[in-house]
Amino acid sequence: MKAIDSYNFKNKKVLVRVDFNVPLDDKFNVTDDTRIRAAIPTLKKILAGGGTLIIMSHLGRPKNLPEDKFSLRHIVAPLSKLLGVDVKFSKDCIGAATKAMCDTLKPGEVLLLENLRFHTEETKGSESFAKELASLGDVYVNDAFGTAHRAHASTTIIAQFFPHDKMFGYCMSAELESIDNLMTKAKKPFTAILGGAKVSGKIAIIENLMDKVDNLIIGGGMAYTFIKAVGGKVGSSLVEEDRIDTALQVIESAKKKNVKLYIPTDTIIADAFGNDANIKTCAINNIPDGWLGLDIGPETEKEFSKVIESSNAILWNGPMGVFEMSNFEHGTKVVAEAIVAATSKGAFSLVGGGDSVAAINKYNLADKVSYVSTGGGAMLEYIEGKELPGVKAIEEAVENIAK
Repeated sequence: MKAIDSYNFKNKKVLVRVDFNVPLDDKFNVTDDTRIRAAIPTLKKILAGGGTLIIMSHLGRPKNLPEDKFSLRHIVAPLSKLLGVDVKFSKDCIGAATKAMCDTLKPGEVLLLENLRFHTEETKGSESFAKELASLGDVYVNDAFGTAHRAHASTTIIAQFFPHDKMFGYCMSAELESIDNLMTKAKKPFTAILGGAKVSGKIAIIENLMDKVDNLIIGGGMAYTFIKAVGGKVGSSLVEEDRIDTALQVIESAKKKNVKLYIPTDTIIADAFGNDANIKTCAINNIPDGWLGLDIGPETEKEFSKVIESSNAILWNGPMGVFEMSNFEHGTKVVAEAIVAATSKGAFSLVGGGDSVAAINKYNLADKVSYVSTGGGAMLEYIEGKELPGVKAIEEAVENIAK
């Protein structure tokens, strides 16, 4: 596989798939530029090597194609600022006008294409659409880890049109390396912290982690399903009734595999789902009727922190409570701070999944952990042990050429 560091980009038109699926406010300002910043080292490397940049991405899930609120034109100004280059914009990602713009680009110039998902062929993985995109460049660089688990035209299908000139960008390489490090070379004790609302989205991950971790911490909304499974009273807390058996299986599996399972013992409860609701602390297995758990309690914070701070490898996916509300963010913040403390003592820490990333950014701690993954779904599937189509497309064809 060609490496971005040794490739000669001089006078080449380089088609780069990035993940600029960033949140915008109602005035179309980018509210979190993490994913744009993640792509900058790759883009600057190509420009420094004398290449021409043609950047493609998706934004959101436009249903009534095309819609201005999903237009990548809103990304032009922040991208220009971060790159230090005036970025040009194409109103489409394919077609004669786009091709003409690409053909006239000079080395050092940058063109951002319009949202790929304004064409349904992108998510369908259309070969003809991928071929038309491929015709715009001489080299293909995939730096969009966040979409690596999708076999879309621009992330997977396109790679076949660049048999000798395809590679991962720095962001993609770093993502894969960080997860591989954690899953195959983690120093003991290895602790996984899983939070968020539902058990259902985490089953495959839990199964794959059971053979690797020493400690498994369960927090967030999914904890109440576990508590109910062992006979606790959870009031009006979020519970997945159809996952009670799954929770029991996880508890059983942890015992068999000598994994220490940590489930909250106390919780912050409220009489309504809102920041202005009445709140109190109680044992998590004895929540009064009409009340619901929205964060872990102080005793749980202490226990979780102790486990985390004595770990040498840490994976964090999912908040401990409804951290978007100030009254229910303390548990998530404490866990984030414990991960930072462990990292400062030499632990390797990987934070991933949309809400965990949002939390680590909210508390300005992103630069104090080892790695923050930009790809929630892709990271989780990779940890589950699944093959990611966007990764395979770059690696596989190179093997075929070698033969």
